[in-house]
Amino acid sequence: MDEPGFRKIIALGSRLAGCRGVRTLGVKPDFSHYTEEEAALIRQAPKIYYPSAFYADIFEAMGKAVFPSARTYAFAQDKIRQTALFSALSIPHPKTRVYFGKRRHARITRDFSFPFIAKIPRGSSQGRGIFLIRNEKELSAYCAQVHAAYIQEYLPVEADVRVVVIGGRPVCSYRRIGEPGRVAANVSAGGRIEFSGVPDEAVETAVSAARAAGFDDVGMDVAVYKGRCFVLEANMKYGTKGMTQAGIDYRRLMERLIADGTI
Repeated sequence: MDEPGFRKIIALGSRLAGCRGVRTLGVKPDFSHYTEEEAALIRQAPKIYYPSAFYADIFEAMGKAVFPSARTYAFAQDKIRQTALFSALSIPHPKTRVYFGKRRHARITRDFSFPFIAKIPRGSSQGRGIFLIRNEKELSAYCAQVHAAYIQEYLPVEADVRVVVIGGRPVCSYRRIGEPGRVAANVSAGGRIEFSGVPDEAVETAVSAARAAGFDDVGMDVAVYKGRCFVLEANMKYGTKGMTQAGIDYRRLMERLIADGTI
């Protein structure tokens, strides 16, 4: 039921479930699966929230505003495309190369010295699919499981910084400290959260990168190494545990951002 102070909000994905004034219709596999009433609500709504990757481009083609942007969806869980975009926008990013073909092993060891980072370039999240490659054997094992080898220089930092940027604003930032022996510092992979000691320049770098890339709902991961900030990657399916630990009620936050027109 709509409540005073909130305009009628239509969402497809479940991200805003529990938010006041929001009606979540679900992501149907075909538009014809929506009822006549639901289809009318979608057509009449000035903006559709969390339309999904499938519908974001469709709604934009209709001239309808969406949140997050279709561009945000287009780069979700695709490290190869993100790296290309960061490079094109001159966003600071660790040295990264993508290799294809049978001779990629030799080309990788020509371009990188051990140890270095290897990642599953598409579809991986929550710290999965990240490997510290220390020798030829580990490189061979990694190459055997991927079509595209995504190789990145290793920055030996104790922690990285996660900055959640929504509507161009930093709403939460914290340091993520990985478990000993694990290269990924993701909270879902056992990483520990610390809210103290977050460098201002890391937050500024994350916000600037998110705005430049057109990512309007994203968790930006930044490493600070030898006094420089490097954007590691953008996570569109970020968790909210960090915000909860910071005392932020995610649903109330989203209600405020909708009400004040930020998103």
